[in-house]
Amino acid sequence: MPDIRTVNVTRYVTPLREGGSLPAIAGADDGFLYVLKFRGAGQGKRALIAELIGGEIARALGLKIPEIVFANLDTAFGRTEPDEEIQDLLKASVGLNLGLHYLSGSITYDPAVTKIDPLLASKIVWLDSLLMNVDRTCRNTNMLIWNRELWLIDHGAALYFHHSWSDWREKALLPFLQVKDHVLLPQASELEQVDKTFRVILTEDIISAIVGLLPDDWLVEDSPFDVPSEHRQAYVEFLTSRLANSQTFVKAAQDARTAII
Repeated sequence: MPDIRTVNVTRYVTPLREGGSLPAIAGADDGFLYVLKFRGAGQGKRALIAELIGGEIARALGLKIPEIVFANLDTAFGRTEPDEEIQDLLKASVGLNLGLHYLSGSITYDPAVTKIDPLLASKIVWLDSLLMNVDRTCRNTNMLIWNRELWLIDHGAALYFHHSWSDWREKALLPFLQVKDHVLLPQASELEQVDKTFRVILTEDIISAIVGLLPDDWLVEDSPFDVPSEHRQAYVEFLTSRLANSQTFVKAAQDARTAII
């Protein structure tokens, strides 16, 4: 059963000006630094939901993910921030946000420098096809090398279906065509083996436990569901349906790989 700690943000260190969501490095009351993702940013709480579900599914599958925490932001926190844009973001983000442990000294994965083992590459391509994660490309790999190991970060663009819940049951059955742009697709030669292994590991109980971590507060605003429990159940149903039909996205990845190698 996954467990997410809650920390209180004590200091804003520096913004990470990548993309439109203005994540930041921040310190917390446990003495650690975190990359903070804000509920008040452009994609709002849905990006935090995708980050939590995507990251913890990756961890359940044995991939390396920085520790994810809930990061509580106090009302008074942004008052001394001189940058008006950041101050507005902090004011809009009072309450529970999401933090990933800051991997100090890590470097961005560069496919031209570091070659990834075909089995590991296949695991990551499979994961991103399950999650419909459009954001692991040559332009933005969202992977770090830390202590000579590959770590996955930033799943906020995954599960993009949830920005519009229309036809979500049908969307669960779709291939992931954007896999053609995945930075690791050329090395992902072991997708069938990974599919067999991961379908055994990723049970409905594990998916339910991960989705069960979502705070009610992230599920009530702009929700098409009456209560948070229904909202959570829809995520579980989407992911279990997608998993049960994994051959669809595995074949799409294999076909895309054949077209580029």
